[in-house]
Amino acid sequence: MLESGGLFVNREAMRPTFMPEIFPHREKEINDLASVFVPALRDETPSNVFVYGKTGTGKTAVVKFIGKELVKKGKETNKKVSFIYINCEIVDTQYRLLQNIANHFIDEWSERVPFTGWPTDEVFAKLKNMIEKQGGVTVIILDEVDKLKGDEALYNLSRVNSDLSNSKVSIVGISNDLKFTEFLDPRVKSSLGEENMIFPPYDAGELQDILNQRVGLALKPEVVDDDVVPLCSALAAQEHGDARRALDLLRISAELAERGKSVRISKKHVKQAQNKIEIDRIIEVVRTLPTQSKLILLAVLLQDKHNKKTGTSGAITTGEVYEIYKELSKKARADSLTQRRVADLISELDMLGVITARVISKGRYGRTRDIRMSSSIDDIMKILEEDDVFKTLSNYKFRGQTRLI
Repeated sequence: MLESGGLFVNREAMRPTFMPEIFPHREKEINDLASVFVPALRDETPSNVFVYGKTGTGKTAVVKFIGKELVKKGKETNKKVSFIYINCEIVDTQYRLLQNIANHFIDEWSERVPFTGWPTDEVFAKLKNMIEKQGGVTVIILDEVDKLKGDEALYNLSRVNSDLSNSKVSIVGISNDLKFTEFLDPRVKSSLGEENMIFPPYDAGELQDILNQRVGLALKPEVVDDDVVPLCSALAAQEHGDARRALDLLRISAELAERGKSVRISKKHVKQAQNKIEIDRIIEVVRTLPTQSKLILLAVLLQDKHNKKTGTSGAITTGEVYEIYKELSKKARADSLTQRRVADLISELDMLGVITARVISKGRYGRTRDIRMSSSIDDIMKILEEDDVFKTLSNYKFRGQTRLI
C-alpha cells in the first residue's frame, strides 16, 4: 500500500483545517474583517466583532487567515500585534480562558499560570499586567463563544481596556448560534456587540469552486470522474451549504477509492462515503453538544426507556422531559433552564437529527411536542457516559426505580 503511492499528493489540503492562499467566495467577508482590524496597525483599538454563520461557512478559516496576515503586516511595519485563538468548546470556563490567554504571553523568565489553584481575580490581574507589559494591540479570538460557561469572562475581557494604558485589546466572538447574544447579560452585550458579521451559507456552485480548488491541491491529476465534484457539492448544499461537509465527503470518497485500489474516484465512492459519514455524524453531534443539551437528551432517553419497560405507548411530551431534566440538573449541580428554553433546545436536537419533535395541538389544553428518538439509544448512551458531568448521575433514581443509564 505504501509503495503504490495512492491518489493523494497532499492529503492535508482536503481537510477543513487547511488554510489555502485564496478563499473562494469569501472576498467580501475578508475585506470587511480586514477593515475592522486595520486600526491595530495604527496603534488604535479595533472594534469588538461577533461573527455568525452556520457550520462550514468559513468563519474560523477566514478569521485565522486575517489574524495571520495582521501579525505579518505588524512585523513589516514594526507594530506590535498579538493574535490569540481560543476554542471555547475546549476552554469553557472563566479560569481556563484567562489562564490560556495569560500563558500566551509567557517567556522563559515568567511564571506560568497553573491549570487550577489560583483565585480567578489573581489570574485576571496577572493577565492585565502581561498584556500591559507586552504593549501594542492584542486580538483575542473566541471560537464557539456560545459554549463558554457564564458571562463573567466576557464581561471582564470587554472591560479590560479601561485598566490598560500601554496596550489595547479587541475581542472577536465566533458562533453558529445567531441568537447567542439574546441570552447575554445586557452589560456584556453593550460592551461586546460593537460590530456583527454574518457568513452566508455556500450554494452548490460556490461549493463546486471550493472543491475544484482543493482537488487541484490534494489529488493527482485525472483521478476524479467529472460527476464527482458536482455530486459532493449538491449533497452538501442540501445541508445548509456546509463546505466542511463537502470536503469530508470528497476526502472520504478518495480514501475509499484508494483503499479499494481504484485508479479513479467515482459516484459509487461518493455514495459509500455518504453512508459512512451519516453514521459518524450523529455520534460526533452528540459528543460536542453543550451540557444542557446533553441533559435534555438524557431526559428523553430515560423517559423512552421507562415507557418501553412499562409498556406505555405513545410519544414523549415536553412536560415529561422537563420534569426529568430538572431532576437531572439538580443531581448534576447544573443550573436549570426554563421550560421555554428547554423547548428551544429540543427543537435544536430535532434540527440536528438526533430526535424528532413534532408540534401537536391539544385544543384548549395548548400545544406540546411529540418527541421520539431517531437514533440508536445504546450508541447515544455510550457517548453521554463519556462526559464527566454524567459520572455524577451514577446513583440517579428514575421514578423510584434503579437508574436506566
